[in-house]
Amino acid sequence: MSGVRTSVARTDRGRGRLAAAVGVIGELLITAGVILALFVVYSLWWTNVLADREAKRQGNHVRDRWAQGPSGPGALDTKDGIGFLHVPAMKNGEVLVKRGTGTDVLNEGVAGFYTSPAKAAMPWEQQGNFTLAAHRDGHGAKFHNIDKVKTGDRVVFETRDVWYVYKVYAELKQTSKYNVAVIDPVPKESGKTKPGRYLTLTTCTPVYTSDYRYIVWAELERTEKVDADRTPPKELR
Repeated sequence: MSGVRTSVARTDRGRGRLAAAVGVIGELLITAGVILALFVVYSLWWTNVLADREAKRQGNHVRDRWAQGPSGPGALDTKDGIGFLHVPAMKNGEVLVKRGTGTDVLNEGVAGFYTSPAKAAMPWEQQGNFTLAAHRDGHGAKFHNIDKVKTGDRVVFETRDVWYVYKVYAELKQTSKYNVAVIDPVPKESGKTKPGRYLTLTTCTPVYTSDYRYIVWAELERTEKVDADRTPPKELR
């Protein structure tokens, strides 16, 4: 009988150790799950809060400069921002546009314009491709709803003195992140073969990833001078 009791005791101790190990593993998994959930909340919500706050501060600074400084493209402060992008289909209000497309710029909750000498063009130039990028998720997610933009929609770029009204004419829902031809001065992949005054929006796709790029192309339709009241064009009213 003593041998049986010893065997049972050993079995109970083994089960106890196993249960303790399972308990520890379970607690670790729960802790890891909580940390992961907090990281997701931070990435997809709190970074938006911080970025929107910073973008608003910088946007107010740009408008203050406009109210005080001289007019004309040469007066634009390309460090703090050159203007504001308005895309009614995205329903995201105005988006400050700054120089550069690095994460240090885009994480501020703004759209950045490409500055490569071979690609760069400003809206006020007589031809070229004004190319913009912004995050689709986190850090303001200014292009989150880019898939809502359709052919025929209007996109407006606002500077101190001029409203530039573009009309969307093509979309590319997925392409390689290395496909730099989409921001060429003449974006042939969009169907264009001659120089013009183009606007290109780029962002990551699918949602919550950065594996590919989503592209929207538009062409300048008209310009309007900014009046004393900054009355927006009809597309924004």
